[in-house]
Amino acid sequence: MIQDISITVLPGEEGNESIIRRKAAEALSKNGVPVKPEAIGALVFRKKSVDARHGRVLINLRFTAYVGELPPPEPAAGAGFTPAWKKADPARRVVIVGSGPAGLFAALKLLESGVTPIIVERGKPTSERKRDIANITREQRIDGDSNYCFGEGGAGTFSDGKLYTRSNKRGDIGRILAIFHHHGADAEILTDAHPHIGSDRLPGIINRMRETIEAHGGSFRFGLRCAGLVIEGGRVTGIEARPSASADDGASEGPGTQAERITGDAVILATGHSARDVYAMLARLEPAAGKAGERAILEGKTFAMGVRVEHPRELIDRIQYHGRERGDELPAATYRLVAQADGRGVYSFCMCPGGLIVPSATADDEIVLNGMSPSGRNTRWSNAAIVVETRPEDIPERFRAPKESDGEATLGLPPIPALSGLRYQMWLEREAKRHGEGQKAPAQRLRDFVDGCESETLPECSYSPGVVPSRLDRWIPEQIADRLREGLIEFNKNMRGFISDDAILVAAETRTSSPVRILRDGETLESPALKGLYPAGEGSGYAGGIVSSAMDGERAADAIARALLA
Repeated sequence: MIQDISITVLPGEEGNESIIRRKAAEALSKNGVPVKPEAIGALVFRKKSVDARHGRVLINLRFTAYVGELPPPEPAAGAGFTPAWKKADPARRVVIVGSGPAGLFAALKLLESGVTPIIVERGKPTSERKRDIANITREQRIDGDSNYCFGEGGAGTFSDGKLYTRSNKRGDIGRILAIFHHHGADAEILTDAHPHIGSDRLPGIINRMRETIEAHGGSFRFGLRCAGLVIEGGRVTGIEARPSASADDGASEGPGTQAERITGDAVILATGHSARDVYAMLARLEPAAGKAGERAILEGKTFAMGVRVEHPRELIDRIQYHGRERGDELPAATYRLVAQADGRGVYSFCMCPGGLIVPSATADDEIVLNGMSPSGRNTRWSNAAIVVETRPEDIPERFRAPKESDGEATLGLPPIPALSGLRYQMWLEREAKRHGEGQKAPAQRLRDFVDGCESETLPECSYSPGVVPSRLDRWIPEQIADRLREGLIEFNKNMRGFISDDAILVAAETRTSSPVRILRDGETLESPALKGLYPAGEGSGYAGGIVSSAMDGERAADAIARALLA
């Protein structure tokens, strides 16, 4: 008899076999299978989570229990994945723009059908990208093509590697985790309720994924931007690529730079939510408003903007674990907070226990924040984005219908309504820059923000370029600042001590998701306006986070492979 069971133990008891067997026998008995602990043939561990909601800390464990029989030889979660990559057929080629999770997993999926993936990436390989990221702190300078957002592996490579997702209807989460495990991630990601690789481990795993793709005939082209689409016979058959400004040969994109055509049977656009030049390129292809028979390419969507909040890790541990010392048996504490303020959601996002705040700007004229944690989650701080839901109707009018002559409102983007949120996002990032100093970010004590007063001093902060005092409550748009304040007060009711003199707010956190959606058919995943173009991942507006983006990339690859091999 085989049965899945769940049991609850105290911290430190999860390694005690006698306690586990006794509780497993009790769970089986409640399910109508009376059995003694010693009669259980095997318990195969499936999942672990920490529950600290009701005044004490408990560990929830899930097992598959085998009674009267033995388990198969390799019963671990994710064992259903068996590599099925084939040698690529050079006659069947798909161009993939972007080497983030959507692009990498699309490439691996194409190889299962023997289709050749050609990945074009504007940034650099991880080894070179590390130096450019270090320069953000050392020289206060942003390389527009090689930074925390752009480069091999995409935005997640150097900012954490969180693998938790609730998108369980979009694909096989276990398969995605198993592929990461196959390429070197710890086996714990297969069983943890909130799996996490860590910013110190993920680059090496990404490198091994590239090696797999190249070994089967796929290729990577680093240092090339997608500057346009190749359209032949009414279909997108490739891209026009130009050298990135930071390419090793010193070439820079411009009118005189020779474009290279990279062609194939289809194009997967997996450029991430920060590739604003790609949105602008697509916007220039939009048909005139109301033009008969032509379909839109882009639309605006709801997104979120706000700040990063950071506390001492020990403070968050103490709040979440109800005053108990964390000890080695418990992980650094996490939280997930949600409130409603004046009809809009205010919520925490990308919570990084034992982590760091990092600079994620993609241009020198902006300040953008993100968070990350090393695999050990052992820094002195814990941080999270605290953001406010921003709907298209919340965007100020001057960004919704800007005049081409108004450079501050258009921000160099085509003045179409679909890019309203993008313009608003860019404006706030530039405001953060104006109130900062170089890449030193504007910051305010959390309590001072709530009370509406100056912060004469700031607590120590993990953000390595540094922070400068600023009245965030005065220059962040009122509709965001007021809701942030209301949400923070509500959060403090659920987590007493969240509003603390030791907590700091740092601006701006603006890129939790894309403010733009690239329209696609719900079944074929192909752009209705640009046949042969398959938007995927966070930049498409249909995914968010590493795992959902990876699944989205797989779906696009599946759709293309079916069409090619039909």
